[in-house]
Amino acid sequence: MSHFANITPFASNPISTKAELAQYLVGLLDPLAPHTSPGGSRIHLGFTGTHYDEAAAQLEGFSRPIWGLASFLAGGGSYPGVERWVRGFANGTNPDHEEFWGNMRNKDQRMVECSAIGFALSVAQTHVWDPLPPEGKRSLEEWLGGMNDKEMPNTNWLWFRVFANLGLSKVGSPRFDAKRMKADLDHLDTFYIGDGWSRDGPEGVVQLDYYSSSFAIQYAQLVYSKLAQGEDPERAEEFRNRARKFASDFVHYFDEEGRAIPFGRSLTYRAAMASFWGALAFADVEPPTPLTWGAVKGLLLRNLRYWARQPGAYNSDGTFTIGFVYPNHNMTENYNSPGSPYWFCKSFITLSLSESHPFWFSPEEPYPAALRNIVKPLYKPLHIASNLGGHTYILSSGQQCSYAVKQSAAKYGKFAYSSAFGYSVPVGSLTLEEYGGDSALALSDDNGEVWKLRRETKEARFEGGKWLRSMWYPWPDVSVETWLIPPTPGAPLWHLRVHRIKTCRTLLSAEGGWAIYGQGANDRALEPSTGEAFGTLENGSEARAASKAGVSGIVELRERPSRKGKAMRTDANTNLMVPRAVLPTLMDEHEPGDIWLVTAVFGLPSIEGREGATPGWETEWRKRPVVPEEIAAQIA
Repeated sequence: MSHFANITPFASNPISTKAELAQYLVGLLDPLAPHTSPGGSRIHLGFTGTHYDEAAAQLEGFSRPIWGLASFLAGGGSYPGVERWVRGFANGTNPDHEEFWGNMRNKDQRMVECSAIGFALSVAQTHVWDPLPPEGKRSLEEWLGGMNDKEMPNTNWLWFRVFANLGLSKVGSPRFDAKRMKADLDHLDTFYIGDGWSRDGPEGVVQLDYYSSSFAIQYAQLVYSKLAQGEDPERAEEFRNRARKFASDFVHYFDEEGRAIPFGRSLTYRAAMASFWGALAFADVEPPTPLTWGAVKGLLLRNLRYWARQPGAYNSDGTFTIGFVYPNHNMTENYNSPGSPYWFCKSFITLSLSESHPFWFSPEEPYPAALRNIVKPLYKPLHIASNLGGHTYILSSGQQCSYAVKQSAAKYGKFAYSSAFGYSVPVGSLTLEEYGGDSALALSDDNGEVWKLRRETKEARFEGGKWLRSMWYPWPDVSVETWLIPPTPGAPLWHLRVHRIKTCRTLLSAEGGWAIYGQGANDRALEPSTGEAFGTLENGSEARAASKAGVSGIVELRERPSRKGKAMRTDANTNLMVPRAVLPTLMDEHEPGDIWLVTAVFGLPSIEGREGATPGWETEWRKRPVVPEEIAAQIA
């Protein structure tokens, strides 16, 4: 078939040098000009809504590209379009101008956008502050300082006020509130739980997603450690030490091709998932062994190259779409405006560094050999990372969003998340196909009218550093105990899930493996096949699907004839990675009682540049994992 639509204007850019990275950024900034208001203070990119007002949404479109622009200017770059942002600062903060952003209220979205502005004042003062007329400077500092007496969410948001005050301090503004900034920093330090990790909120919150790393906390700590090291050296060094520890865990969320494992919320920020690595370089933190500057460079640039090649990430004019690999509003949150994806621009922070910095001076290196083909328990986020056999993913039990967020069961409650296969979200609530139940156990007590999937995980813990164990209570008289067991060298492409269901009601169950691209070589829906040909297989208590994306399968390991394998075609646009997917699933019926399910899940992604799993994969498919003796002894 023709692939005329499967290109981006950035795909030919190798993104291996500072100049090429700058070219990519400019290619993202230029398309914003036609969408910019006459006064420069608002960028309008679409008509979808958010829980906050339209002025704040257009401010978001204005502010988020500044992460990249300010870095570019700080590193010696020149961009003629900067004058649009300078005019925007003056007009957006002027209460008498028709494009005034509006004063901040308690817990206002405008607070989020102050972080990029504060960063710009800190690193690119001569480009964005000095050109402002005196009245423009006064209105900008008054507007930024207006958040100092407002209530903020008890989350990573507090960093946005820190950055606003940091920027005000760098330009010598009387609106800088040192007392407020110290109080915010002291409180943010209470989120720290050790080993480099911070939760996104106070004690009791079990949420350690990309906001704990690249989107907010780690990134902010690193940038602060560089910009405030003279004024706050002790805290700055503490932040650098945290980053060194964190890097040793965070590297396991990336695969050899540069992809980050999709997990949690706000994934429409895309390459911002990797921006921690750029912030590490910005803060001059020596990478911990076995990481080197060349390895850090590769982790960031491979991720950026991946996104430069994804046609679904861009509209036809070069602006970002809302979604992930393709436009998808099913996976977004109610705070995603058309300008939200430009949080992506945090990943351009290395443009602020000189060519002589070790990040740019060092040759790019592949994913470290010492970190390949291993299983790594990650104790703080309650994850087990694996890249055995060439498949990078995490097993997950225990995290949950601390407040209501769209699709939170899919974003935090699934058993596993893959860099290649992503995860899926519901698009409806009528049929099982609409639920996108990959890496999940779905239960129904009304013959399939309504399905429940794990959202609130209880009693989650590691056992002996070997596997994760947790509880789920979908109804008052139903409990599900789950063990998640990582792969072993003897069966490297399989992981195990053991479930003990105690129920006082009749149930249907559907357990999904990895969702995978569901089209054949002719781009038509996969058809039944045998051997290693592209297609689907349903055989008793097993099911699998093979396509150009690789192969995915699921098997019941106990003698349980009632559990049937099905290669289910999920509804369009459920999966984050591909809009048309097939999900190998095990279906069963359960009478009240004590029930054990022993599920083996198989996954092998294709290698970059090759269609389909590596030939010979059926040999690995025929290997079956063994339930650990300690767990097997408990199974009735």
